[in-house]
Amino acid sequence: MVKVTVCGAAGGIGQPLSLLLKLNANISELSLFDVVNVPGVGADLGHICSDSKTESFLPSSKEDKSALASSLKGSDLVIIPAGVPRKPGMTRDDLFNINASIVRDLAQGIAENCPDAFVLIISNPVNSTVPIVAETLKKNKVFNPKKLFGVTTLDIVRSNTFISQVFSGESKPTDFDTIVVGGHSGETIVPLYSLGKSADLYSKLSEDDKAKLIHRVQFGGDEVVQAKNGAGSATLSMAYAGYKLAESILKAFNEPNVVECTFLNLDDSIKGAAEAKKLVGGLDFFSLPVVLSKDGIAEVKYDVLTKANADEQKLLEVAKEQLAKNIEKGVKFITN
Repeated sequence: MVKVTVCGAAGGIGQPLSLLLKLNANISELSLFDVVNVPGVGADLGHICSDSKTESFLPSSKEDKSALASSLKGSDLVIIPAGVPRKPGMTRDDLFNINASIVRDLAQGIAENCPDAFVLIISNPVNSTVPIVAETLKKNKVFNPKKLFGVTTLDIVRSNTFISQVFSGESKPTDFDTIVVGGHSGETIVPLYSLGKSADLYSKLSEDDKAKLIHRVQFGGDEVVQAKNGAGSATLSMAYAGYKLAESILKAFNEPNVVECTFLNLDDSIKGAAEAKKLVGGLDFFSLPVVLSKDGIAEVKYDVLTKANADEQKLLEVAKEQLAKNIEKGVKFITN
């Protein structure tokens, strides 16, 4: 029996994400929360003949906290795509002032109603919203760093897709499982193409083509924003990415050695986190491959940082500098 709650279930990411979750046989109860339109989403999904029970929760007013509390009670996993999307010309940081308070309030609800749940943060800017959730849970004395995940999976999805497009006659996206480290915004995104299954093909590229490929991964979201002519940002691909991480976490409840990249708190209680923290200049948060378990993050696979090539090391230095500011911004939002 696994209960999953989606906070922001009626949004552009929330709806397709909820659909994918509804089809997962490991989920027995799907709880949908949003401040608009969620009863319709719940009714629609409720007609699907999968075995999970679906229930939606809509506040009766801005002051009503009971709907959020009811949606979260007993949840094993909470996914947060809530917030406003990017518009043309906006960076993820531009979204901060709006989305920061939304995420803080949802984190408070988690602290009060399901403090032991796995928490997946999609709401942008992830580099700042994950620290906001961590600080909120710490204030409530219920923070478990092993169960907080910033969803950076879309960067991996794009990395696999984009390199396969470069080598369209020789490969397909499912041939790859690119390691992407750093954060989830522009130059904080560092795909390590020199490692793993992509290494041989990547080595065939000119320096200029390598730079173009990495830039496309780092700013791939802009392609979608522009293609939608201001009507939205990446929703379907982000929903898929969020689901992919959630699916792996659920799989790890029963299977060993499930590995995914995620933006995590490098807390000493996690195996390998202290070593990782030294390698990233003392940053408290960083996206790295982790081994998952039924209790959360079991281990950080920090060795990828030492295996990155010289060009990737330069990208990492830029990422670390930017991430320090992003993380501080999130922490200060709560501590101040």
